[in-house]
Amino acid sequence: MDALQQFISCLTFSQKKLFTSLNNPTSIQEYLDSIPYRVEDDNYCALSVFRDGKAHCFDGSLFAAVALRQIGFDPMIVQTLPEKDDDHMLAIYKRNGRFGALAKSNFVGLRSREPVFASVRELVMSYFNDFYNLDGFFSLRAYTLPINLKNFDQYNWMTSDEGAQSIVKRLHDIRKIRLLSPQMIADLAPVDTITYKAGFAITNMDGVFKPGTSPDKDFGL
Repeated sequence: MDALQQFISCLTFSQKKLFTSLNNPTSIQEYLDSIPYRVEDDNYCALSVFRDGKAHCFDGSLFAAVALRQIGFDPMIVQTLPEKDDDHMLAIYKRNGRFGALAKSNFVGLRSREPVFASVRELVMSYFNDFYNLDGFFSLRAYTLPINLKNFDQYNWMTSDEGAQSIVKRLHDIRKIRLLSPQMIADLAPVDTITYKAGFAITNMDGVFKPGTSPDKDFGL
C-alpha cells in the first residue's frame, strides 16, 4: 500500500467521500476556507485536519498537498518567512507550465493563487502586499526552496503528527532565499488603511502575531 492509499484507508466513510470530492485546486481551497483557523502553535498532520475539523497554515498546507497528490500533482510545499510576524505555508502546484498555490490562512490575502506565475519566486512575491502584521508593517522577507513531501512518506507525514514534525525539522535546515535588500526594507511605506482593514476581514485575533507581545521567531535568515 502506498502512502496515499494508506492515508485514504484511515478515513471514515464520510471523510473519504469528502476527500475524493476534492477533485481540483478550487475545491481543495474551498474546503480549507470552510473550516476554522487553528490558533494553537502545535503542528499537525493532514489526517488531524479531518479529526479536529480545523487547521492553521502548516497543517492546511499538508492537507492541501495530500489532496493535490490525489489528483495527480506532486505534494509540494514552500514556507514564506517574515520579520516581526508569523511564517506562512503554501502548497504549490504547477499547471500549464505555471505555478499556483493553496493555503489556509487567518488573513484574506494569504490564501490561494491561480497557476499563472512563471517561477516560485514570482508566486511568493504575489503575497508581498498582503503579508503584514498588526502594526501595518510589510513583513515578508524570504522563502524556502520547495519541498517534495514524497520524500517524507517513510515518516507517515500524512497520518502521524509525529511524522509531520520531520517536515518541520527540514524547514529549519533548508536553504532560504532572501527577497529584499536592507535598503528596500528601510524604504518600505506603512500599509495603507484600506488594505489593512480588508486583510483582517476573516481574522481570528487569538491566532494573530502580536508585535511586542508574541515571541519573535528565528527563521535562520
